[in-house]
Amino acid sequence: MTGIEVRNLTKRYGPITAVDTLSFTVRPGAVTAFLGPNGAGKTTTLRMMIDHVAPTSGSVTICGRRYRDLPRPTTVVGAVFDASAFHPHHSARDHLRIYAAMGGFPDGRVQELLTLLGLADAAERRTGGFSTGMRQRLNLATALLGDPRVLLLDEPSNGLDPEGTAWLRSFLRDLADDGRTILISSHVLSEVQQIADDVVVIRQGRLLTAGPLHELTGTAQAVLVRSPDSAELSRILMRHAQAVRADGPDELRVRGLDAARIADLAAGQGLRIHGLTSEHPSLEQIFLDLAGERTNG
Repeated sequence: MTGIEVRNLTKRYGPITAVDTLSFTVRPGAVTAFLGPNGAGKTTTLRMMIDHVAPTSGSVTICGRRYRDLPRPTTVVGAVFDASAFHPHHSARDHLRIYAAMGGFPDGRVQELLTLLGLADAAERRTGGFSTGMRQRLNLATALLGDPRVLLLDEPSNGLDPEGTAWLRSFLRDLADDGRTILISSHVLSEVQQIADDVVVIRQGRLLTAGPLHELTGTAQAVLVRSPDSAELSRILMRHAQAVRADGPDELRVRGLDAARIADLAAGQGLRIHGLTSEHPSLEQIFLDLAGERTNG
């Protein structure tokens, strides 16, 4: 087992509950996006996974064990949380050599990762002069020194230019296809939608939804219906659809029925339809609806 199991995880800071009985699973061979508004508890949850923060109650197991019980945790879990955790006077090569020595990893792994992460030409430069994007690459190289099967990444695309973001997307996809477990927290939802297999969405420390991205986007699909008989049609559709909402004069937005089924129901009652448009909401739209940050018109 190389997945992550979060069970009833809770973290309180005095009267403030940062994470509230949170439970979800991160499966191997997939990229799982961990989403939520600022202050939702994402970073606290990630840090509890590797014992940087002690939970008030609940548990996290990685590969079936708590992080502290893993014999060599850096060979199992790699984490990227802070893009500025470098000595400014160390070169990229020196930084990786220090961490390789601390973890007992061969020195050859350093050059391998400098090349793999596109840092070979900057290997002798001091990290104090690195851009945010280069720091992100070096942080990822550090996390990969032990060739871990699990990666925890907090905003890994911060500071990357479009080329770097595309590279990161391809790189993480290859790691997941190799059977690794990847959990990424990100606010760049357009990028997440292009790479994520699964999503976990939280708000105020509580789980809103978790599961495959295609299921989430599928259930969120809607059909915009234009009909001069919208009032009567709404009553008919409400018996069969998940949701029917008036969306303007003679317009309905319907969830839970496809366009063909709506047309058949209307025809069966002799009701007129002047237009059917299937909508495929973006992950950002779904996220805003789930997180309660958008009101319906």
